[in-house]
Amino acid sequence: MADTQLHKISGSEAVIKSLVEEGVEVIFGYPGGAIMPIYDALWHYHDKIHHVLVRHEQGATHAAEGWARVRNKATVCFATSGPGATNLITGIADAMMDSTPMVCITGQVPQHLLGTDAFQETDVVGITMPITKWNYQVTSAAEIPDVIAKAFYIANSGKPGPVLIDITKNAQFELMEWKGYKACEGVRSYIPKPVIDLEKVKQAAILINSAQKPLIIAGQGVVIAGATKLLEEMATKSGIPVTTTMQGLGGLSPEHSSYVGLPGMHGNYSVNRKMNECDVLIAVGMRFDDRVTGDVTKFAKQAKVIHLEIDAVEINKVVKAAVGIHADAKEGLEALLPLLSENKHTEWMQSFKDLDQMEEEKVIQHAIHPKSGGIKMGEIMHLIDEKTNGEAIIVPDVGQHQMYAMRYYHYKKPNSWVSSGGLGTMGFALPASIGAQMAAPDRTVVAIIGDGCFQMTLQELGTIWQQELNVKIVIFNNNYLGMVRQWQQLFFEKRYSHVELKNPDFVAISKGFKIEAAKVEDRNELSDALDKMFAHKGPYVLEVVCEKEENLFPMVPSGAACSDVILEP
Repeated sequence: MADTQLHKISGSEAVIKSLVEEGVEVIFGYPGGAIMPIYDALWHYHDKIHHVLVRHEQGATHAAEGWARVRNKATVCFATSGPGATNLITGIADAMMDSTPMVCITGQVPQHLLGTDAFQETDVVGITMPITKWNYQVTSAAEIPDVIAKAFYIANSGKPGPVLIDITKNAQFELMEWKGYKACEGVRSYIPKPVIDLEKVKQAAILINSAQKPLIIAGQGVVIAGATKLLEEMATKSGIPVTTTMQGLGGLSPEHSSYVGLPGMHGNYSVNRKMNECDVLIAVGMRFDDRVTGDVTKFAKQAKVIHLEIDAVEINKVVKAAVGIHADAKEGLEALLPLLSENKHTEWMQSFKDLDQMEEEKVIQHAIHPKSGGIKMGEIMHLIDEKTNGEAIIVPDVGQHQMYAMRYYHYKKPNSWVSSGGLGTMGFALPASIGAQMAAPDRTVVAIIGDGCFQMTLQELGTIWQQELNVKIVIFNNNYLGMVRQWQQLFFEKRYSHVELKNPDFVAISKGFKIEAAKVEDRNELSDALDKMFAHKGPYVLEVVCEKEENLFPMVPSGAACSDVILEP
């Protein structure tokens, strides 16, 4: 092959050739001076890799996250030095918090100018050190193939996450001998998959088999590891109730008889109450985030905790484990499943259903079938769920609408929930929906966005238009920063400090980007408006004017225990 013969190419061409060999399908990026040689090389390979020109570098990172969350593997974003690189920071931090693989490649000033405060010079390696799995500055073209191979290996393996490669301009121009590309298969001192301790698996099985009130809490690690079928088998065999975290949605179908809903601040009433009654708590691929535990000093103190987690740092970090299993979720469940006894736990499961009935009557029916007032967020999500049969990819932003999307859509498939969890990044959804749609062009992608969030990244409508993406965008417009307003109402004596929004004409803005759009204010027109949106070929923005001061319940007040969950004010 010509590529394996020794011949000289530029460092910038080595970047693109390496990405082609790595199997990269799409790059999200924005060109600039310090990365221009790489973009010039990309021009010659436009038939091999599709580049998406975003409207802001932050959009590139969120689009890459959306792609990765649907495909379960890393793709690439490009940015130039200085402000281009620093505009990636929020997305990189977001990816780190949510274990999303991503390879960021930034241009940098020439090596001889490093440290001189040259035009658009910023120490992006130093800045991103705490928010990447690994980062590296390339100053010589010869390093490029091996560094890129290592970057993909680290990003995709073990607990996934973002990596960053900063390439000086001289290294991009410099000639090197191309010896071919070899994918990385290992890095000394980095062990992405631990050797499972089978003795601890046996200890866990003994605890589970003897439990009277066991509860499984499954996180995103189950989805990332491709362990959803194993979780289903475990639930079926053991009869143990299963709750999934927000980021673990789709880990178990809500149609499964063992599924009991979500834990945490806006989780199900039954799950939060029963969390402090279970005798054995089996946590799989989750990290006991504070939005799940509430007051951790009062969280499941009566339970013996089994924590199966790929990141050893998370075991015993927040919640003390009786048995800690350091393992990938798939390998851990594969080892555990044969040791479990068949069981039903009928009475324990019924106790969840009894509390569910209370929530159904006091909260859910009013949320999805309101008889008065403005349009409710719950009824919008309920209708979207019905019209897509729970099989769409939902990309919510951050806030009340995110919680309604979490609660009132039935995620039947894994990799169908794409949202900013750990960092809670407003403005995430619109660019992330770009990546999600490109990763799954045959699936329906619906971005659920609040009026505040939409105005943070609305420029990415231009990207959607240019790429001709079939993204459906629903704006939940209540003219407030809704979640902050809810807290101000409940905990700050209704002092609405700087949360009311004077919004622009979202329909006109969308049409300015040549995207079809409509606005609905009447509940009786909502269903038809959604039908029209889904029937439309191409992108569509539907603005729904919602009730201004709607509050989301159930709710665990900040600092309270899960069992202190409230159904109404």
